[in-house]
Amino acid sequence: MYTILSILVENKPGILFKITHLFRSRNFNIENIFVGGTMDHNFSRMTIATNCNEKQIQQLVKQINKMIDTIEVKRLNQNKSVYKETILFKILKSNKSDLEELNKLSNEYNSRIYEGKNSIIIELTEEPSTINSFEEKLKIYKILETARTGIVALENNEH
Repeated sequence: MYTILSILVENKPGILFKITHLFRSRNFNIENIFVGGTMDHNFSRMTIATNCNEKQIQQLVKQINKMIDTIEVKRLNQNKSVYKETILFKILKSNKSDLEELNKLSNEYNSRIYEGKNSIIIELTEEPSTINSFEEKLKIYKILETARTGIVALENNEH
């Protein structure tokens, strides 16, 4: 079961290692991870996506909660949360019609295009499923490189 955990931790050296070590020691895979500061510089928020069964998720939440540097662990409901990723695609610029078609596709997905001499970089920030759909449509072009962030997410009971 695909699960997104939002973990508020004290901003101290080694906390990322402790959390990821917990996953590794239980042989649970992290699909993606994002760690960033909060408005209070004493704390960081980790957003971890994993694919574990219900028992494993409950075990992880309990064990993360027991860690001394952990402030709060939330299992996010995807229907009541806002979650996004960013991806960059570097595409070979082969002809002018490619640029026109990529501009149309970019407008359809609300992505941004950065044109270089020999390549085009497209930036898209969206839900993972939308990014996957966009990526499928780009496969007809020569994709040179991609860079994808982890999920960032916040619970929004009004969403």
